Amino acid sequence: MIQSPRSYLPDSMSRTHSFLPFLVLLLVFSTEGALFGYYMAHCQFTSPDGHDAVYVEQFYFNKVLEGQYNSSVGKVVGYTKNGIEVADKLNGDKDFMKREVWKSNLCKRNVPLIYDELQNSVEPYVWLRSVDAADSRHPSMLVCSAYNFYPKQIKLTWLRDGKQTTTDVTSTEELPNGNWLYQIHSYLEYTPKPEEKISCMVEHATLMKPMIYDWDDPWPMLSGHLHKTNNNEDKLSCHLARRCLCPTEPSPDSGRDKIAVGAAGLLLGLVFSVAGLIYYKKKSSGRVAVSTTEVLYPDVTL
Repeated sequence: MIQSPRSYLPDSMSRTHSFLPFLVLLLVFSTEGALFGYYMAHCQFTSPDGHDAVYVEQFYFNKVLEGQYNSSVGKVVGYTKNGIEVADKLNGDKDFMKREVWKSNLCKRNVPLIYDELQNSVEPYVWLRSVDAADSRHPSMLVCSAYNFYPKQIKLTWLRDGKQTTTDVTSTEELPNGNWLYQIHSYLEYTPKPEEKISCMVEHATLMKPMIYDWDDPWPMLSGHLHKTNNNEDKLSCHLARRCLCPTEPSPDSGRDKIAVGAAGLLLGLVFSVAGLIYYKKKSSGRVAVSTTEVLYPDVTL
């Protein structure tokens, strides 16, 4: 069953008019001091054409489900004493029931659009990096992360010299980004061995075959690994979603260029220093010393 968290109503007024009477009536009937209410709507379906779509509205008050409207039932059902009283009033409101039927039909009509959106798969960005191994019996730790992928199902596997290992491995679940995309992280604690090859294997519906990312630390300062994306460009996935850093290979002359620029700057600074010193000497030699015992202002006879 697929539940769409999105609302496909043309304006917010229709949504407000549907659940506001329920919450207002609950406020009237409630005798509790703390008052907090909210509303959730679901468009549930399993088929791409939407013939089995069900529209559900749920009304919560002080974290308790008071009642809900279900298009398959065709009315509001209350689950508490106050909820039952309010449900009876809403079921007798013709305008309210017309809006619920209209939204149920809107749910069914939009199922093909929702289904097409859900079929769009997104290939994961993979980042293999080294992190500090805090509170570990091993001196090193690697993290294999996959970002911004859809659908949700994915598998990360650690390989040591080509063999799968689960020792000292911990992984998160698929974590939602909030935009229908997901991320996942897998950690490997290990003690480095000479010539040992450590890899992270990623399996996902968007990949024709499992992708293997080897840890060989090509850019230790960046602490990450390149991977190929769909457009065949080298990109390094950063920790922030949908942000990539594209490192470039330094040219053979880049080191000499930096040295030349630094030397030129140093020489220019030296020239200005010498010129300033000469100017200061010339100005100092042109000054006339004045004796402190010289009478600057002769006596004036009044």
